[in-house]
Amino acid sequence: MTAFAQLAAPPHGAVLAAEDLSMFGNDPWWLVVVKAVFCFAFLMVTVLFAIVWERKVVAWMQLRIGPNRHGPWGMLQSLADGIKLMLKEDVIVKRADKVVYVLAPIVAAVPAFMAIAVIPFGPSGNEVSIFGHRTAMQLTDLPIAMLYILAVASVGIYGIVLAGWSSGSTYPLLGGLRSCAQMISYEIAMGAAFASVFLYSGSMSTSKIVEAQEDRWFIILLPVSFIIYIITMVGETNRAPFDMPESEGDLVGGFNTEYSSIKFAMFMLAEYVNMVTVSAVSTTLFLGGWRAPWPISTFWEGANHGWWPMLWFIVKVQLLLFFFIWLRGTLPRVRYDQLMKLGWKVLIPVSVVWLMLVATVRALRNEGHDFSKILLYVAGAVIAVLLISFVVDIFRDRQNRAAAAEAGPEPAFDPMAGGFPVPPLPGQTLPPVPRRRPRRERELVVSGGVDTQSDGNPSDGKEADGV
Repeated sequence: MTAFAQLAAPPHGAVLAAEDLSMFGNDPWWLVVVKAVFCFAFLMVTVLFAIVWERKVVAWMQLRIGPNRHGPWGMLQSLADGIKLMLKEDVIVKRADKVVYVLAPIVAAVPAFMAIAVIPFGPSGNEVSIFGHRTAMQLTDLPIAMLYILAVASVGIYGIVLAGWSSGSTYPLLGGLRSCAQMISYEIAMGAAFASVFLYSGSMSTSKIVEAQEDRWFIILLPVSFIIYIITMVGETNRAPFDMPESEGDLVGGFNTEYSSIKFAMFMLAEYVNMVTVSAVSTTLFLGGWRAPWPISTFWEGANHGWWPMLWFIVKVQLLLFFFIWLRGTLPRVRYDQLMKLGWKVLIPVSVVWLMLVATVRALRNEGHDFSKILLYVAGAVIAVLLISFVVDIFRDRQNRAAAAEAGPEPAFDPMAGGFPVPPLPGQTLPPVPRRRPRRERELVVSGGVDTQSDGNPSDGKEADGV
């Protein structure tokens, strides 16, 4: 053995982690097609149900009736909405980059369907039979399945960014830029929350992560990671109160302002499919996946076998979808600066510190230290940090009081001090704005070609510029 091989070899007695995914990839082609169609149908049916459920739950929270005309109890309302959107006039604005404008809804919708391919609906063993063939209740699995989910989720945001840019309008462009900044700030914290799960499960495979939660779900072992992921998944799906890319109050609709008909419907479909996908990922990582809840699993041995695991999985996903709806009907929309502050100044530092803490605990456990001693060490460190911050706050408060005492009483309020936003009192006039007039009229710079009525004739200078 060469010196390089000796350095690369694992230490004596250590075993490198390797996932046994031999049960995947052996299905016949027709069974793969059946599973793929089931995954697509599961997402579409869940989306149709989620739209009706959202309207009914929000109506119930706001003491309204909700949809009750289309179908029994209004259950076909989402189907009627889809038909209505497809029959609307399909408009393509003149200033749009037509190729990107048409492709953007497809780029947003297609990746939303791809992540469900590695989500387990049941045990990885061949416990169910489909047309006489034993197979796993999962389309496929990868040793880096969670990285695949992160990559696919990131690609879907490009559809929103490209939609805002290609529309050739101001408000959609602002919505696309907001979505890009939101994706960057919230995916960092999401990745750190995923890393904590990888440390505890020892794998990035979704089926192995669910198997690692046989004794205790990761929501109990990693509560901070669960809270961080819940917040980031709301931000990733652009749902209220984090729906800043499509904020009607200041963007008139955001990135989808210039879209109509089926292309607008594809953006809405992508949003709801992403809701289902992130709920399924949260269920897989933190809520035991397809495993039955604690009281049921204790007295019913067959709860985690056969077709029953699919029922527990769907129930957990629906509960998380209800959480999305509950947030929308409860919390107001936050300001954009508050959204960015939460992502960069709160979630990312907390997720990084929590990841370091989890890594330290795992390293001590691997070295054979007692868990109770580790807990005492961690609790002592947390208490010490809290005491130090408390003492620092006391001294800072004293300094602020001393500075306020030296400054004396506050001066009388002058409404003319800033000129804005306080309006002038009767008899007062605002100071002139210190701005000189331009030496020549500047031409309005627009995106796209000269192809609208407002551009006019180049020889018609003033009328073309709207002066």
